Amino acid sequence: MLVGNRGTAASTSRPCSDLPPRHLHAEGVCLEPLRRKPSAKALNKRTHRKACQAATLESGTSSNPAQTARVQENRIPASNILIQSQPEIRLAGQDVEDAALKACVQHHLQYPQGLQINMGHDSGALSDAYKRCGDITQMYAKTFYLGTQLMTPEKARAIWAIYVWCRRTDELVDGPNASRITPMALDRWQERLEATFDGKPYDILDAALTETVSRFPVAIQPFKDMIEGMRMDLVKPRYQTFDELYEYCYRVAGTVGLMSTPVMGIDPSYKGELGPVYKAALALGTANQLTNILRDVGEDAVERDRIYVPLDDLNKFGISEREVTEGLMFAAHNGQIDDRWQAFMRFQIARARQYFADAEAGVGDLDRDARWPVWSALILYRQILDSIEANGYNNFTKRAYVPKWRKLASLPAAFVRANMPVIMQQKQQQQAQISQ
Repeated sequence: MLVGNRGTAASTSRPCSDLPPRHLHAEGVCLEPLRRKPSAKALNKRTHRKACQAATLESGTSSNPAQTARVQENRIPASNILIQSQPEIRLAGQDVEDAALKACVQHHLQYPQGLQINMGHDSGALSDAYKRCGDITQMYAKTFYLGTQLMTPEKARAIWAIYVWCRRTDELVDGPNASRITPMALDRWQERLEATFDGKPYDILDAALTETVSRFPVAIQPFKDMIEGMRMDLVKPRYQTFDELYEYCYRVAGTVGLMSTPVMGIDPSYKGELGPVYKAALALGTANQLTNILRDVGEDAVERDRIYVPLDDLNKFGISEREVTEGLMFAAHNGQIDDRWQAFMRFQIARARQYFADAEAGVGDLDRDARWPVWSALILYRQILDSIEANGYNNFTKRAYVPKWRKLASLPAAFVRANMPVIMQQKQQQQAQISQ
């Protein structure tokens, strides 16, 4: 998964073995819920409001005469009401991503400054929440955390909060408590998510996310879609077509792009539509997840009986499921990787690289302070594909990784790419001055 390795987050906790699913924390501990007792004044106002609403519905009257007339005119006797259930339309493949992209752009335009939620928590508690998110991010995603150090403090804190939520979600199906997670537990997790966006966080880490969506135009849809991606991991160990795999990649990784783009911010000089910028972020998420899948083929197949690469693609190259799950992709005469697998991997790597190329198109449209970390992540992750090639396409007994020295050597190149739009703009301004 994109969101990192398994582990236990720092927390004040008690064992969760005797608690219902809604109390389960992804790291196997239970954080005390945040509880705020409403004031007597608030309770009185709430009671009065509900009573007024009930009276209005009962009588069909309102303080607004026009509204009263409409209510009475449109009233239908209860005996004449026929409730018809509407069939739910289940989106699949790229349609899922397209719907989420549209929802995120609409949310961004409607709430450019975030949801402006007033949780009523003091700044000290929120500072502690963000610090814990930062500590967890640094512990489990060191390179990712390093990239956030290049952002403004406010953006870095928001990215930490999003990362921690993603990690906790991922741990539900891949962590120590994975065997106890059921679809009902994921239902409860989604209820917690919705409460978090409604300004009612369950614990201190949720509170950091609530504060984030209050300040940035982050939509809830990609979070819901990621939870659905976890459901796929519970029940779907094989993917027949690339369209099926694409949906999975979107749900578990492309969603991160939709979550983080509003925090990264759009360059003030950018005058185009928001859609292409979000689309580039989606491409980066897809590229990263395809790279994860190619890097971990052997581990996923042999240890977890999961094959993420499309079965249709395996068939095209004459490769069986059994050969993948049992790691039988070595030639008998020399012990090297089978020619079929090498050809298969070249095809898969070329596809992943195309998504990295698609992602490059949108990085320059982000805020200037977000470009360097995004370029760094893009370049570093793409180098994993180079490592797979350097290993002779052996992703069964060798793990592809980027050595630390190469990571450090890539940062200057990422800095140049990040500042290229600024350099070009300065050159254009100089040329304009000369021509005048």
